Amino acid sequence: MKRRIGILTSGGDCPGLNAAIRGVARAAYELFDAEIIGIRNGYGGLIEGDYKEMNKKQFSGILTLGGTILGTSRTPFRNMRVIEDNGVDKVAAMKKTYKDLKLDCLVTLGGNGTHKTANLLSQEGLNVIGLPKTIDNDIYGTDFTFGFHTAVDIATDVIDRIHTTAASHGRCMVIEIMGNKAGWLTLYSGVAGGADVILLPEIPYDIEKVAKTVESRAKKKKAFSILAVAEGAMTREEAKMKKKEREALRAEQNFTCISSRIAKELTELVGVEARSVVPGHIQRGGSPSAYDRVLSTQFGVHAAQLIKEGHFGVTVALKGNDIVHNDLKDIAGVPKPVPQDDPVVVTARNMGINLGD
Repeated sequence: MKRRIGILTSGGDCPGLNAAIRGVARAAYELFDAEIIGIRNGYGGLIEGDYKEMNKKQFSGILTLGGTILGTSRTPFRNMRVIEDNGVDKVAAMKKTYKDLKLDCLVTLGGNGTHKTANLLSQEGLNVIGLPKTIDNDIYGTDFTFGFHTAVDIATDVIDRIHTTAASHGRCMVIEIMGNKAGWLTLYSGVAGGADVILLPEIPYDIEKVAKTVESRAKKKKAFSILAVAEGAMTREEAKMKKKEREALRAEQNFTCISSRIAKELTELVGVEARSVVPGHIQRGGSPSAYDRVLSTQFGVHAAQLIKEGHFGVTVALKGNDIVHNDLKDIAGVPKPVPQDDPVVVTARNMGINLGD
């Protein structure tokens, strides 16, 4: 029996998207009579009916390719049921495109927002399967998302390189790692890169305690310090504020990023030469690591197996060494912060790394 499969990538790009697309397509062609429809630019393409019929050749040579051959965009979940000035009912438009294309299933590759919309479409009666991607590793129900380990490798390489220049100049370097709500990437790369201080959104920090570590190192004739700071890190006082209040405070302080503020504060408190480094979107770019190529492929193949079985309304996940799946309704919108007792947090503390608290 022939099955028509729509595939889209939504939200921020990350390494492994093309490997996952390839995994879905190649396994589908092997397991059953498949037709693949590529939806361009995420849910925006599903809303606008922007798609392309694909063939086997188009899935060749993309395993190592970064980004996404389908293009991506952000269509915030909170706006999905909002009819804006153009008068488009986005949910109705997506359902129409799905039916017009005679799809048997829609495979969505994305993060938290993508999964919330996938669950919405599932509840609207469409056959949907999710694949969890994000460098933040903050999708509930899976040990790891694809893209995370590549980003850890990149962020660790940044810290390694900053180590040498910090040591050469005797500087305190504050490296800002991506992660607004979850600190998984900062935690893993900070430990891997030998950071002296790691600041996460989940553990509000006291700048005085951070300063003591930097000062202590200086007194021990360790001329430099390395701080790995998540972009969403906040002080204890900020943690008590609402998001808009924090944003207003930082705008008033006139800092473009958290790392520059911390660098300035450490210069004033300790008297060290402190600099901030923001690698930014470098962490999301480039070819996926070997780990992510394997994981993306496994996720894609599992999705094809689910399509063969007619099992929808789920998202693929990694549990231990097993590739499994969870119901979309159980994971959509559920946060996955770094727990205080996470083994890597415990490892960091036991090594004497300052977590700011």
